[in-house]
Amino acid sequence: MLTNMTTDQAQTMAVKALAFLAQDDELLPRFLSLTGIQANDIRTAAREPGFLAGVLQFYLAHEPTLMRFCEATGSNPMDIQRALHALPGGDEAWDRQV
Repeated sequence: MLTNMTTDQAQTMAVKALAFLAQDDELLPRFLSLTGIQANDIRTAAREPGFLAGVLQFYLAHEPTLMRFCEATGSNPMDIQRALHALPGGDEAWDRQV
């Protein structure tokens, strides 16, 4: 069972994941291709509800990418899942609370 994570903690985790992604010459192009976002639009998009959840979904959708991030940052893969559920667009229950 997943324990709760605050929205602030989840946002911190997602921003960390976004920063990791932005610095990686292999992951960033793949993320941009999958999302259709232009590199110069990431900062604007990051302020949109659901974008940070989408970043975490990107990691969770591909285990090698998830493990790469977790190993590089000392993160627990379950924390990524917990963070996703605490963000707008990451969990239907969250969306019903708003």
